[in-house]
Amino acid sequence: MGTLPKKSQIVAGSTVSIVTKEDQKNGHLTDGIVDEILTNSESHPHGIKVRLKGGKVGRVRIIQ
Repeated sequence: MGTLPKKSQIVAGSTVSIVTKEDQKNGHLTDGIVDEILTNSESHPHGIKVRLKGGKVGRVRIIQ
């Protein structure tokens, strides 16, 4: 897998693919629109944590 997106690349309203905590082992990605960025730092080794519209929380793997 390539490098993960940095916080500065993610904005509310972006369409992204995240991996939720439940899907970390199987790697299943969930697509959605960013509602809120939850990670404070610019980068994180596992991806920037976001909340999608609809309430799902996970770490960004891909910006669409």
